[in-house]
Amino acid sequence: MTDRVEIYDTTLRDGSQGLGISFSVLDKLRIAERLDAFGVQYIEGGWPGSNPKDVEFFDEAKRRTFRHAKLAAFGATRRKGVTAKDDEQVRLLVDAETPVVTIVGKTSLLHVREVLQTTPDENLAMIADTIAYLKARGRFVVYDAEHSFDGFKEDAEYALATLAAAERAGADVVVLCDTNGGSVPGEVVEITTRVRSRIAARVGIHTHDDIGLGVANALAALDAGATHVQGTINGIGERTGNCNLTSVIPNLAFKFKRPSVPHESLATLKELSQFVDEIANLRPNPRLPWVGAAAFSHKGGQHVNAVQKLVSSYEHIDPALVGSRRHVLVSELAGRSNIIMKARELGFDVSKETPELNAMLQRVKELEHDGYEFEAADGSLALLIRRTLRHEAKPFAVDAYHVSMRSGARSSVCEATVKVIVGRDHAHTVAEGDGPVNALDGALRTALLKFYPDLQSVRLTDYKVRIVNSSSGTAAVTRVLIESGDGVSTWTTIGVNENIIEASLQALVDSLEYGLLRQEFAAGHRAAAETI
Repeated sequence: MTDRVEIYDTTLRDGSQGLGISFSVLDKLRIAERLDAFGVQYIEGGWPGSNPKDVEFFDEAKRRTFRHAKLAAFGATRRKGVTAKDDEQVRLLVDAETPVVTIVGKTSLLHVREVLQTTPDENLAMIADTIAYLKARGRFVVYDAEHSFDGFKEDAEYALATLAAAERAGADVVVLCDTNGGSVPGEVVEITTRVRSRIAARVGIHTHDDIGLGVANALAALDAGATHVQGTINGIGERTGNCNLTSVIPNLAFKFKRPSVPHESLATLKELSQFVDEIANLRPNPRLPWVGAAAFSHKGGQHVNAVQKLVSSYEHIDPALVGSRRHVLVSELAGRSNIIMKARELGFDVSKETPELNAMLQRVKELEHDGYEFEAADGSLALLIRRTLRHEAKPFAVDAYHVSMRSGARSSVCEATVKVIVGRDHAHTVAEGDGPVNALDGALRTALLKFYPDLQSVRLTDYKVRIVNSSSGTAAVTRVLIESGDGVSTWTTIGVNENIIEASLQALVDSLEYGLLRQEFAAGHRAAAETI
C-alpha cells in the first residue's frame, strides 16, 4: 500500500448540487485554477451530458493549462439496450476531451431492478461496455460504484461482481461510494478491506455527510487501504454535504502522516476555503475544523490562561500550518489572561502589572451584560482598551443628530443632520442617503473630513443587525455590527441600544475613531522606520 493519497475534488459538480449554490462558468474556471495551484490531483468539472453550462465549461477549459491536476468529466454508464458508441451521453463525455472520465454505475441490486429497471447481467454489461469504450479512446477511467455499501449489505457477491466487471474492462480506479451517507466507520473498514482482497485495481472512497460521518468514513477507508479520496472544499454538496477536503487533507498530513497535496500548499488551506465560499456566495462556517474562524479561538478564562503558558494545552497543532491563526475572544466569560492576550494582539502593551487591567475586565463584563458582544468587534474593543489605558478624551463627539425620511410618488429620500465637536471647533453637516444609516454615515464623514482628511480612505463595507432580546417586541435591544476598511485592513465596531438608529450611530462613531487610531499607529511605525 502506498502512503500517498490522491485527492479527487468534486466541488464543481457535487458541490454545485448543494442548497443555494450556483456556479457560473467563470466561477467554475476560477475555482478549477485555484484547485490546480493548490495541488489536487483531479478536478471533476461537471457532467457535460446534463446541462449546457457544463458543456461550455469544458469548451473553455480546453484553452486552459493545468499544471498539477487532471480534469475529469463525469457521466453515467450507457443506457440499457444500446451500445456505448451509440449513447449520446457517452459521446459528450468523449467530446469534452478531458484526460480523465469518471463513470457512475449501479452496485445495489435494488437500484438495478427498481431504478434502472433492468437485469443484473445487463447492468454488468453497461458497466463493462462503457469503461472499455472510454479506455479504447485513451481515457483514464475512474469508476464510481454508486451505493457500494448499501449494495454490499444487500448482496455482497453481486456488489463484488460489479466491481470486478469494472476492473476487467480497464478501470484505473474503483471508488466505493456511500451515496446516501448512512454508513458508519466499522462498516466502511470491513467492506473496503474485503474489496481490496478481491480487486487488484486502486480503490477509492466517496462519502456523504448525512449522519455527520463523511470525513470519518473517508479516513476509515483510507486507513483500510484505499488510496484515492473524493470530496469537496468546505464539504459543500447535496443534502448535508460531501466529505470535507479541508478536513481530510490536513488530517492526512498531520495525523496520519500521509502526503496528498504538496506540503507547501497546506499553509494556504484556509485561504482556499475562504476563496470557495466567496465564489459560492456563502457565509463561511466559523465552526469548520482546521479552517473555521473558531477553530483556534479561545474564550474561557481558564483556557486562555493555559494557552498563554503552553499553547499545546488547548491546540492540537500550530494554526499557522494550515493558514489559520490563534484568536483570543473577550466576553463576560473572560479572565485577566484574555484581556492581556487580546490587548497584545491589538497592539497594546498590557501585562499582569498594568494598573488598569481590572478596570478593562470589569467594563467588558458590564457592557456584555448590556448586550455588547466584543468577540466580533475588535475595533470597539481596541478603543475601550485605549480609553482605559490613556484616560484621554475622544478625538470628536457627536453633539446632536437628526434623521428624517420623506416619500413622494416616485421615490423616497433619507436625510441626516449631524453636529460634531472637535476640540473647540464645531461642524454641522447634512447628507442624503439610501437609508437612515447611509445618510448618517455620509453626514458624519463629511463633518469630520474638515478636521481629519485622511478619513477619506475609510469606507463602510458591511452592516449587520441582530435583536438581542426578541421577547420585548419592538422595544427590544438592537445590536449593530459595522465592518469598515481603509484599503489595507478591515475592522468591526459595535453599537447597542433599543433604538436601531442610535445603535448604528454608536457603531459608526467607533468605526471612524478606530480609523483614526489605525492612522496613528501607521504614522508611529513610519516614524520608527525613519529613525532606524
